[in-house]
Amino acid sequence: MRHQKAGRKFGRNPAQRKALFRQLAISIILHERVTTTEAKAKEMRAIVEKLVTLAREDNRHQRNLVMSRIDHEPAMLKLFEVIAPRYVDAPGGYMRISKLGPRRGDAAPMALIEFME
Repeated sequence: MRHQKAGRKFGRNPAQRKALFRQLAISIILHERVTTTEAKAKEMRAIVEKLVTLAREDNRHQRNLVMSRIDHEPAMLKLFEVIAPRYVDAPGGYMRISKLGPRRGDAAPMALIEFME
């Protein structure tokens, strides 16, 4: 039984899953919107919102924490200099997920995940 086991596995081992989440987070930060499956979008919302919450306070320690999670200098800089200042006064809820319908090839439910304005 999977009681109290949060998170989706996506048919990947833990290292592949961590790499998937890291790269999706980088793409969301750099492009500010990404089209992906609904399940991945729902998982990514929690990950990226935690990064934005860390970035709201700009100091060396917070930058090191964000770099330990995404390890991508341009994404980290954009997060701290462009994205996080927008949400200094917001208590949370920085992302929006919009459902798009099924993907043509395999009918997987697709979604657009983006930052709220």
